[in-house]
Amino acid sequence: MSIKTSGLHHVTAIGGDPQRNVDFYTRALGLRLVKTTVNFDDPGTFHLYYGDEHGKPGSLMTFFPWRDAPKGRHGTGQATTTSFSVPETSLGWWKRHLSENRVETSQIRNSDGEETLTFADPDGLKLALVAHPQGDPRDPWDTKLVPAEHAIRGLHSVTLSVSKEDATAGMLTDGLGLTFVGQEENRLRFSAGEGGPGALVDVLVTPDAPRGLVAAGTVHHVAWRAPDEATQAAWRDELIDDGVNVTSILDRQYFRSIYFREPGGTLLEVATDEPGFAIDEPLLELGRALKLPPWLEPKREDIEAMLPKLDLPSENNPR
Repeated sequence: MSIKTSGLHHVTAIGGDPQRNVDFYTRALGLRLVKTTVNFDDPGTFHLYYGDEHGKPGSLMTFFPWRDAPKGRHGTGQATTTSFSVPETSLGWWKRHLSENRVETSQIRNSDGEETLTFADPDGLKLALVAHPQGDPRDPWDTKLVPAEHAIRGLHSVTLSVSKEDATAGMLTDGLGLTFVGQEENRLRFSAGEGGPGALVDVLVTPDAPRGLVAAGTVHHVAWRAPDEATQAAWRDELIDDGVNVTSILDRQYFRSIYFREPGGTLLEVATDEPGFAIDEPLLELGRALKLPPWLEPKREDIEAMLPKLDLPSENNPR
């Protein structure tokens, strides 16, 4: 491939109760709800976006939360852990903070210079906080519950679970332009661009694990960055020329998207950095009101009647 991604754009997962989802990600994890909208393919369901102050690509975790969604199963063919980047000296603070929020965590472990704390969200989604030795210059979202000196800087990496690694590795290197950087036992690491937090993916090879089932508590897809629509269109053409089954370019209002599956089964997306989340509401008001794309606006009354009410915590408002 002549085109290479610079890193992760966002990770999208399936959640359960929407209010519980908002409370956990804004209060326990200290992220900002940067957009309250709907699943464009199922407008009776929220699509909630969390990230930094601006909702920059690489900071974003998003959810389709269904109150009565069945429980998913972690396994091969999906992204099984989503990791966030935090400052190097912050994991002790996070362990105490999560305990105070009744979140059970692992012991802090060290691997290749990275310290990692693992836990799960209320729906069982596997998460991790990683303190990377090279640091992370991205600006955090600062709240009274999670102050800036400890706050999440953005996505660190995702882990894809596969039964066989060869074809998946080929897609990551040839289809996305990632570079293989090393292996520790059954875990292979790949990086985009200059590497570091926000540009990493681990491939965990578990041939005896069950096949994953995407439902509540699992990742739906992993999105990678394209700088603009022209690059995305050229990228799509190259993928098609290589025999990859790729969707048409879809308008997601805040970015444009194409989707395809890597050979191990995980759904991948290439999303544009443009136009961003401030195109339909001011920066200071991100996430507060339900925003709909123009083609759904005529159905607003019906859509609002289907959606549960959300109480947005005060921590989501800028100081």
